[in-house]
Amino acid sequence: MFDKLKTILAKADVDYGDIRYEVKKSTSISFSGKELTQIGSNSTDGFVVRVLKDGGLSSVVFTREDDADKAIITAVENAGLIAAQIDKPVKLADVEPARADFMPELKEDPRQISMAEKLELVGKYNEIPLSQEKIINTTMSYREVVREKHYLNTEGSRIREDLITTGLFGEIMAKDGNLLQNVRVSCGGSNGFGTVRDQESLFEKRTGLALDLLKAEPVKGGDYPCVLNPNLGGVFTHEAFGHFSEADIVENLPAMREKMKLGNKLGSDILNIVDDATLPDQLGFYKYDDEGIEVRPTELMKNGVLTGRLHSRRTAAEFDEPLSGHCVAEDYRYAPIIRMGTIFIKPGKLSLDELLEKLGNGLYILDAKGGQTAGENFTFGAHYGYIVKNGKLERMVRDFNVTGNLYQTLNDITGIGNDFVLNKIGGCGKGQTNIRSCHGGPHILVNNLVVGGV
Repeated sequence: MFDKLKTILAKADVDYGDIRYEVKKSTSISFSGKELTQIGSNSTDGFVVRVLKDGGLSSVVFTREDDADKAIITAVENAGLIAAQIDKPVKLADVEPARADFMPELKEDPRQISMAEKLELVGKYNEIPLSQEKIINTTMSYREVVREKHYLNTEGSRIREDLITTGLFGEIMAKDGNLLQNVRVSCGGSNGFGTVRDQESLFEKRTGLALDLLKAEPVKGGDYPCVLNPNLGGVFTHEAFGHFSEADIVENLPAMREKMKLGNKLGSDILNIVDDATLPDQLGFYKYDDEGIEVRPTELMKNGVLTGRLHSRRTAAEFDEPLSGHCVAEDYRYAPIIRMGTIFIKPGKLSLDELLEKLGNGLYILDAKGGQTAGENFTFGAHYGYIVKNGKLERMVRDFNVTGNLYQTLNDITGIGNDFVLNKIGGCGKGQTNIRSCHGGPHILVNNLVVGGV
């Protein structure tokens, strides 16, 4: 394949060019209640070519090898048109060419597991909540995506890498009278089919939670000090902070670019944030991004001070900052854009009991349930929580969201747990879907959040 890619790219009279070829294999199994609603697999493939000429950067996607000549001509023409319209020519940060073949270590390759076995496993998990009287419905899905990637550029880089993602996720719906409660459940990762095996206790626990929520009471709205569990703290880190660490988000927003200037003090002294896609066996793991750059751990904040940013080759040159290896595409249908890999607050020294003791009176809030950001402000739904009195958990509460300001919240983080949990199922919709978006971290104590309730 690399000989074919080299032949295609050699026809481009440009300052720089790269080409990525992918085979994408997908498998899906879905249940709605007891009904099997989807089962199947497919394989598709395609090419993405990017060219830089006279300061204009252009990309073209094509799926037939016979269309390669036309794609190259179109990409070069478009680069010329872009170059004539922009005030500042595009530059790419200098890199050493990379030559590598990387296959991840897997706990059972899902490509070697039969569809019948996958179906049996999903059906077994789906039956766990449906066996309970007050569970009225479920949605349960298995998704498997394999990206077999070949990357080549005119500077001499040549990279072969597979990305393999497996996940089982769904929703459990409980009802008592007119009261309905939904609980999400998920497992999976990037290191093989073994990540979705032996998960019966997880589905039993989430089913029990759905039933417990029928007995919980709505929380009273107001301002509260809160302890957030790793899931909700991770969503805050990703959504409220992480996107502003992506260089392409802030580069054309002068006020935000000034606010997110490296060296600015934006958080509490105990706060350290990292994006580390090199962590093995985690959902966000990869070796090379879709520009052929080896990903590296990137410290974004140290002791509350901004210390790093996530970059493509273009933005690294624009900001005159180090490359990070965070330019990633959804698949062969897209040119890559800057994406987080595995972002988290680094663990601290306090146990959960110590965080609750430090909290005193407030809320312990668990698991994100949707949400949105608007500039520096955020609102996230929460699955459930507990009233905390004198450092002890009391009654369960439900039906609420949390709202805050990014910069105020970064300074209001006054306690960080010594635990560390990363999510097993991802999903970020910035421009393209990133199913390997990974976040999590420790429990965190936030001095003040606005909680919407009754």
